[in-house]
Amino acid sequence: MGILALAADERVAGVDFTADSLVVGLMDGRTISVPLVWYARLLNATEAQRKNWQISGGGYGIHWPDVDEDLSTEGLLRGAPAPRRKSPK
Repeated sequence: MGILALAADERVAGVDFTADSLVVGLMDGRTISVPLVWYARLLNATEAQRKNWQISGGGYGIHWPDVDEDLSTEGLLRGAPAPRRKSPK
């Protein structure tokens, strides 16, 4: 008995925000939802700045020019939060 599997397409189809999450729709129909607190630049951005995004990296990335933030679908799927700055001692 064979199993028919659809090919994964991890390119960005759309971006949305809830009060506390970044939600990214993929071309293959999946949705990635991650906590907004993982990305301080987006957390602190205005609604207009969040809405000003562009698909980058051949469809596998998202760029927010107003806040200089770049995310990849690979990182989002891995559940990788943005690196945190170390506090000076």
